[in-house]
Amino acid sequence: MLKVLLIIAIVFICLFVLSLIVYFFNLDMKLTSAIQPLLAKHYDKIKRDRKI
Repeated sequence: MLKVLLIIAIVFICLFVLSLIVYFFNLDMKLTSAIQPLLAKHYDKIKRDRKI
């Protein structure tokens, strides 16, 4: 039982450290800005119904 709790604690600590690294270096927005041109190209091709 102690091994399971230790493994769960280690996993939570690793996830916490990973989230701090992502926050500190603003990696989520850097990834979004890299993907944005691909998404824009895809969504610009979609036909739209402009009825109001």
